[in-house]
Amino acid sequence: MSAALDQSDRPVSGDPVAAYAQKLARHGLKVFPCQQDKRPTCKWGELATNRPQSVPMLWRTYPGPLIGVMTGAVSGFDVLDLDWGKGGDDFHQEHCPRLTGTRTHRTRSGGLHLLFKHREGMRNSASRIAHGVDVRADGGYVIWWPAAGLEIVDRSPAQQWPAWLVERAQPPIPPKASLEATSLDLQDAEKKVRNAVRSAVRSVASAPEGRRNDTLNAETYAIARFIAGGHLTVAQVVDAVAAGGLQAGLTHPEIEKTIASALRARVGV
Repeated sequence: MSAALDQSDRPVSGDPVAAYAQKLARHGLKVFPCQQDKRPTCKWGELATNRPQSVPMLWRTYPGPLIGVMTGAVSGFDVLDLDWGKGGDDFHQEHCPRLTGTRTHRTRSGGLHLLFKHREGMRNSASRIAHGVDVRADGGYVIWWPAAGLEIVDRSPAQQWPAWLVERAQPPIPPKASLEATSLDLQDAEKKVRNAVRSAVRSVASAPEGRRNDTLNAETYAIARFIAGGHLTVAQVVDAVAAGGLQAGLTHPEIEKTIASALRARVGV
């Protein structure tokens, strides 16, 4: 820590939290203030900073007793969050020998934050690995509990993600659906119907994350209009749009729920 700090780089007078946040910022971590309930006091995605000179003003403007730290590429590390009492403790007990040798913090609930070097493509997830086991990566954040006086269980440098955890943390690769095969024995249907079905499937398959369920619902509702005229059966509609949903990366339960909702609204089934 430099002894020659300009006025703006000095910690907020009497605020040890801001002083600690400055220290983290000097190590390249993007920090921001949080409330006792762990919610940010500011728009952290916009205001989090790794510039030590910006920390005092941030804490004066949006004071908070806890330090949030952005995870992922912006800070250089991801976190495996084990939540005690929700399954994280069972996971830790089962895999304890393989969960050592990397920086580890105790959390306020008694659980653990295991820090790993950021891995490109690692995504936030909740209980994908196991119940009570979450991942915080790009677009996520954690509370830096050592700043609140909690134990640093392992002071080792953050290590690379173990391959076995990476395999569990990554979403499954959706089965490839052949968009050309979604004519689904529609040879006897009018060209208009075939084209509408193909268009609906392609629309669902190419829907961006955040719009996939809405698109699946809308396209199912749209082509279900052909059921009443006898051009399509319910099964044909389901098979067609489900293929697009799988291609888009939706899970089977998501697809079934969304299709069922659209069919109830259109044809009452």
